[in-house]
Amino acid sequence: MADKSSVTRMDSTYMKNYDAHLERHAKKKKRLVRRIMLFCLLIAIVAGSMAVYHFQQRSLHAEKVEEYKQLQTEMDTLVKEEKNLKEEIELLNNEDYVLQIARSNYFFSKDGEIIFKMPNEDPSY
Repeated sequence: MADKSSVTRMDSTYMKNYDAHLERHAKKKKRLVRRIMLFCLLIAIVAGSMAVYHFQQRSLHAEKVEEYKQLQTEMDTLVKEEKNLKEEIELLNNEDYVLQIARSNYFFSKDGEIIFKMPNEDPSY
């Protein structure tokens, strides 16, 4: 087997054209690799930004759902309170109910009636 170092290179126009062709091919390949790497980097940046945006939207949605639930429970409480207040308004329009409240809370009496205030405590014996 012969060593490559013992082989001499021919100095012809064909070899010069062939070397130029190989050099152009190597440059072309290098540009292609650079373009592919740039494209991959661009794709990675776009995918990363989309992922970040997606997770931000998910957290925002979770916050809004939680706020909605909280406001829904608050609304239910207010609806119940409104119902109770409407019932109380109806009762306060009734004269007998108003008189009963006045007698129990403010010690109003009927004619000839005496009111004794009893202590709320139980006897100690």
